[in-house]
Amino acid sequence: MKFQVPQFIDTEDKIFGPLSFKEFAYIAGGLGLSYILYRYIPSTFLALLLIIPVLGFAAALAFYRPNNKPFIDMVESAFLYSLGGKLYIWKKENKPLPTREVDVSPRSGATFKMPVLSENKLSSLNWNLDTQKKKSDDEL
Repeated sequence: MKFQVPQFIDTEDKIFGPLSFKEFAYIAGGLGLSYILYRYIPSTFLALLLIIPVLGFAAALAFYRPNNKPFIDMVESAFLYSLGGKLYIWKKENKPLPTREVDVSPRSGATFKMPVLSENKLSSLNWNLDTQKKKSDDEL
């Protein structure tokens, strides 16, 4: 028994000529809003100043695909980011760096203080736990 495997499942069906249903809805909504603005704003110049961004936004929603994703996804992400809670962590502490004396040349006897920088995984884990705790406290 042979089965036909569907292909091109990523592309939307073209329903209204060369436009898919979503593209048609965005363009129709932009044109409808533009007509309403033109009809109810008394000054034609002011109406055109508002119609041009509306039509540009409708065209971007219908046809612009940044990173091969729909533009509406980017608009939704920007909207959720602006309304969502944000976690700001900044704890500036004025701690002097630990220093130790290092003999640079065995003949001269000169000593220099050099900072000791060590990457501590425990402090990194502690920071991650603190931020997770802050996130869960903010969500409650």
